[in-house]
Amino acid sequence: MKTSNPLVNLSVAVYGTIAYILGLGTILYLIGFVDNVLVPKSLDVGGVAGDSIFSAVIIDGLLVALFGVQHSVMARPGFKKAWTRIVPAPIERSTYVLFASAVLGLLMWQWRPIAGTVWEFGWNASVFLVVIGCVGWALLFLSTFLINHFELFGLRQTFARIFNFADTEPEFRTPFLYRIVRHPLYLGFLLAMWAAPKMTFGHLLFSSLMTIYIVFAISLEESDLIDVFGSAYVSYREKVGMLLPRLRRG
Repeated sequence: MKTSNPLVNLSVAVYGTIAYILGLGTILYLIGFVDNVLVPKSLDVGGVAGDSIFSAVIIDGLLVALFGVQHSVMARPGFKKAWTRIVPAPIERSTYVLFASAVLGLLMWQWRPIAGTVWEFGWNASVFLVVIGCVGWALLFLSTFLINHFELFGLRQTFARIFNFADTEPEFRTPFLYRIVRHPLYLGFLLAMWAAPKMTFGHLLFSSLMTIYIVFAISLEESDLIDVFGSAYVSYREKVGMLLPRLRRG
């Protein structure tokens, strides 16, 4: 969508802004959803009356599977190449964000809580886990800014024509946290999910399924990164741990 038409450029920017606000809002709601705070429907609150454990597990599993399919399929280079024949390139990422927000919103709306306590800690341990969870969410957001927050959410692309942003080629960088672990964003989400002072069976199911998906998603992403950056990324992967810092011998 290369045009100098101010109205078209403004429409693209408005579209990107709406997608960004919805995407950010969905993630903020996700924090309350996972931590069971400040939201009407969460992992452990707001179930559908009459649901059996079996049906709850099936529905929850399908919701996470749908989330995983949308995130992984739409992020693949082959899909994006075909997709941009329909959706103009400047709004491709924003459209992805809208789809991702819709699927994540559906997951949180239709999630079936499953009662039963796997573990529950006392006050001191609970405070520690809450702090770890907050660190996880902070790590997630910080990671997005380290790799260009506004580009990740599609906002930069939709404002490119208005502010004459130059097109940039993919550049292999390892800023700050990326020198310690290869996927600090995923690490932050894992910390936030698992650092639960009270772990219910529903929360355990969510965290387990999401962890499986994250490991699978990382394998797909790294395959794409190797295709783009070649030996530079292979060398990086050998030196830096995936989700935990790699201990180096003296």
